[in-house]
Amino acid sequence: MRSRRKNTHEKEPNLERWLVSYADFITLLFAVFVTLYAMSIVDKKKVEQVQASILSSFGIAANAASPVNVVDSSQLAPLPSSPAETAGETAGSESPYAEGEEFDRIKKEILDRLTADGARNEVKITVNERGLVISLKEAGFFASGSASMQPEALPVLHEIAKAIKGYANTFRVEGHTDNVPVRNQEFLSNWELSTTRALTIVHYLVDRQNLPPDRLSVAGYGEYRPIADNATAEGRRKNRRVDIVMLSREGSQGEPRQRSEP
Repeated sequence: MRSRRKNTHEKEPNLERWLVSYADFITLLFAVFVTLYAMSIVDKKKVEQVQASILSSFGIAANAASPVNVVDSSQLAPLPSSPAETAGETAGSESPYAEGEEFDRIKKEILDRLTADGARNEVKITVNERGLVISLKEAGFFASGSASMQPEALPVLHEIAKAIKGYANTFRVEGHTDNVPVRNQEFLSNWELSTTRALTIVHYLVDRQNLPPDRLSVAGYGEYRPIADNATAEGRRKNRRVDIVMLSREGSQGEPRQRSEP
């Protein structure tokens, strides 16, 4: 028998198959972007539910909670500096704390005030590691052997107080004498005289100028902290003084700290 050969025709190649792959790619790409978009949106309802759940676990009523607001971070601006930070104040303090160059500025201010009043020679001011030291000479403030302040000294002390009272520093008022023994019945020694004079200044600063009493302390050194030679009249005159020390941070390290009652 004669075999029959089937007539087979080869299929023509499909030139549009790439469209299938392209369509799959576009579909996947679309799905990716939809997913990313969905992830970028905060579900406010769910956030409020989570917040209410956390607050209820701490025993806080859900209606007491403020609603959560989602803010665009691009619209946020840095907080402005507070006046205290701008002025270099101590954190937690309403008044600035004088230090370094500020002592020099206060010194100049006091000397300018006293120059205008013609009383500059009655006061000597120095700046050292302890702080600002304002030395009140005996001749301008006290009579010899007395702790009562002379009336003409009050305007001078008033100008000094105006320059220092606006600061948060602590102050130590220190009395000094020369080595000549005190000769009256009011004081047993130069210690009592120097301490009482310093206390007189403190009472004025607190009672008349409203300086905080918890930032003031008193010391009486008698003749034992001289700044000049007691062998001469001029040296003894310099040693008879009351120092108002506006303490620096370093100088106040030895001061006792105020403690609250337990």
